[in-house]
Amino acid sequence: MSNKARKKARRESPEGVLRFKLDMCSKRGDVVEALRLYDEARSRGVPLSQHHYNVLLYLCSCSGSNGDENVVNLALKRGFEIFKQMGVDGIEPNEATFTSAARLACAMEDPEMAFNLVKQMKSCGIPPKLRSYGPPLFGFCKKGDADRAYEVDAHMVESGVVAEEPELCALLGLSVESRRVDRVYEMMHRLRASVRQVSESTAEVVEQWFNSEDAAGVGEENWDVGKVREGVVKGGGGWHGQGWLGKGKWKVVRTEMDEAGVCQSCGEKLVCIDIDPRETENFASSLTKLACQREVKADFVRFQEWLQRHGPFDAVIDGANVSLINQKSFSFFELNSVVNRLRQISPSKRLPLVILHRSRVTGGPAQNPNNEKLIQSWKKSGALYATPAGSNDDWYWLYAAVNCNCLLVTNDEMRDHLFQLLGTSFFPRWKEKHQVRLMMTRRGPVLHMPPPYSIVIQV
Repeated sequence: MSNKARKKARRESPEGVLRFKLDMCSKRGDVVEALRLYDEARSRGVPLSQHHYNVLLYLCSCSGSNGDENVVNLALKRGFEIFKQMGVDGIEPNEATFTSAARLACAMEDPEMAFNLVKQMKSCGIPPKLRSYGPPLFGFCKKGDADRAYEVDAHMVESGVVAEEPELCALLGLSVESRRVDRVYEMMHRLRASVRQVSESTAEVVEQWFNSEDAAGVGEENWDVGKVREGVVKGGGGWHGQGWLGKGKWKVVRTEMDEAGVCQSCGEKLVCIDIDPRETENFASSLTKLACQREVKADFVRFQEWLQRHGPFDAVIDGANVSLINQKSFSFFELNSVVNRLRQISPSKRLPLVILHRSRVTGGPAQNPNNEKLIQSWKKSGALYATPAGSNDDWYWLYAAVNCNCLLVTNDEMRDHLFQLLGTSFFPRWKEKHQVRLMMTRRGPVLHMPPPYSIVIQV
């Protein structure tokens, strides 16, 4: 039997038909029909796989959005039955299985069960994800059980799972409500380190704290000024890490910063927080490792050697992104206008590095005589690198900018899968200090330089 015939046979088998129908229920959010299909399959003796069970558990755990109380109660009751039956059938669970079961427990207002399921997951050798911890963490926060919520948080840290803004906001709100002043301080600094610019809901929790009596009375009245200054220097500026300082009611107002980062309410200026050079080196190393895993290693090493010979540069240009701004077709004219503008403002007055895919410098508009002449002049000046066929030029321009510790000109928000692989709090901080955004006008390119201050909680 051919592969095509085998695939068709699988699709048309009772298990394949059930899988298709359950997937359709998942798309529609139709838990009632999914449960009917499940009962029908069991009565007919159709064997269920891990995927079948996971779709059913997912639908049962998400039934709260249905709005029909009878459907919600049915889904919760049947969800636990299905989870138990999965074990009876000897079907091995995975992370999605345990996470859906934890959500079911949370919907039953049993965060303890949800937490036990996460622990069970880890004991089975299945690494929990951030979404796995949500049900017990938010469940304990909702119940006001601070000690258990902090235990879930500690378990996350132990598992190498990094809390994001929703989790930190919930822990901050719980800490404010339970008057755990040290925990309030901890959560605010974790927000400062990982979230930086908070959402409206988090800002409201912060305001709630500073308007409270606890905030007015918690601070030290006598502190070591030298230690505070030392803490600011060690932290790179913007915070001291010495705990709550000073007593009395806080003045809490909504305000704005001007272009220089000066507060329109108090007149204080936001500082530009330094990045530790060791962090930059470590980031460049991890970037190299990832690039060599996903690119042809010899090609990327060849680029590193080229950069070593021709660098450093004051700026790196994502050539494809810049050349296609406001254009349906690739424009060397616009790219050259940006190159010239960057050269004018460069401290060394040298050309920036242009990164382009090889196909961009050999075919299409590149064959125009004027463009050919321009490309050759960039090559002669060591200001153009053509990435090889089959490569992703994102790795090249990002590495060059990090390695040279220079400006990066691109309107790419760097949010796709490639940049998520970097998985570090360093990357947003680096982007904030180095990314130059661009707008094309009739008068030429307008460069939006990085702000002269750090967009982060500062004290």
